[in-house]
Amino acid sequence: MPLADARITDRPFLRSLYRDGYYPDHVVDRGRDILLALCARIEADRPADLPALHVLTHAATEEFNDLETAFEEAGGMIETVGREAIAEEFRFVAETYGFTDADVEELIAPREW
Repeated sequence: MPLADARITDRPFLRSLYRDGYYPDHVVDRGRDILLALCARIEADRPADLPALHVLTHAATEEFNDLETAFEEAGGMIETVGREAIAEEFRFVAETYGFTDADVEELIAPREW
């Protein structure tokens, strides 16, 4: 199902990581795909409140946890710049879908990066 919200489809997710040679594009592509899949799940499930949104964002955060291994295999890791960029994208997604009062730390609470 294609994404319906133009703010999402027009968003260059993780742009700062693509611009930084430290982060391999093929791994950042996987992170972008996680975020787009999160958006698709939000559009499909239409979470009614923050706890319902957290179920979805926590699952996506777990996928980023798994992605850390791919970064390590490519000779890097999700460090400060990466953590901030990823967190900002989760905040953007929450706000775009109407959850303007979402706390970014709660959105990504199970993070290991």
